[in-house]
Amino acid sequence: MSANVETMMYVREKPWHGLGTMVPEAPTSADALRFAGLDWSVRQEPVYNARGGVIPGYKSNVRDTDGSVLGIVGDRYKVVQNIDAFNFTDDLIGGDVRYETAGSLRDGKQIWLLAKMPARRVASDDVEPYLCFTNSHDGGGGLKVCMTPIRVVCNNTLNLALGSAKRIWSMRHTENIRERMQEARDCLALADEYMSGLARYADRAANKTLYDRDVKAILEELFPIAENASEREKATAEKCRNEFMVCYYAPDIKRFRGTAWGVINAASDLATHSMPHRNTKNYAENNWSRVMDGHAIIDRAVRLCGVAA
Repeated sequence: MSANVETMMYVREKPWHGLGTMVPEAPTSADALRFAGLDWSVRQEPVYNARGGVIPGYKSNVRDTDGSVLGIVGDRYKVVQNIDAFNFTDDLIGGDVRYETAGSLRDGKQIWLLAKMPARRVASDDVEPYLCFTNSHDGGGGLKVCMTPIRVVCNNTLNLALGSAKRIWSMRHTENIRERMQEARDCLALADEYMSGLARYADRAANKTLYDRDVKAILEELFPIAENASEREKATAEKCRNEFMVCYYAPDIKRFRGTAWGVINAASDLATHSMPHRNTKNYAENNWSRVMDGHAIIDRAVRLCGVAA
């Protein structure tokens, strides 16, 4: 497994990004963390200068299993342990939610757990909503949740940035069971709000007609070619446009062809599955990060289609 992904587990089906090890069903977050090799803690130690003196105002976050330094943080920084960060997700299991993947990135500096929710209908398609919980130990960010819906028929991500509902939000960390239960309910409510917003947006986009000339104009904006572009840059942009059109004429988009929703799904297909023009060793992990954080091609396609999100 390459440098960015340290450990990972998945349940039953191999994820589209092709990383990780299959394990039995993981019914609780504790099991998921154990199967993913995340059952370790972080302790804080002083930071020393070259002469051996303590540097005031700073602490190092150290993994207890191997002594790896995960980050240097301010001395007011409070560690959120892996098991504590994801403890409250067990409260989601009261509904039809199950854990699918968990793992660590960047040598343990960031961890995630992916929970699958019941399928929803979006523009006459089955879409499976996923909640992705992330936590960092390097001081780069706290607990975060993001929605990543997957269109079942083609396994495309539909992580659109909607103005009507949050796709990403932060979580408080609490050990109080009552507060944790309330936060779990709030989390599910935000997830439901996003999926409802996505369904409304998809209906509007599926009912907005785009003619061939409109699709051509969107492509020219999506993959522009400057007047002073080199031959290589021109060839790359043309290749992207051609790959987009292959996605646009794919069978699973046929009933949406000629609409804004068809263009957005083609952009999603291109962003989700097409190989990069420079196939670097970290491509799969970087693409996985884009699924969590959002993809520029999908967001730009949404804006260019002119359907209010």
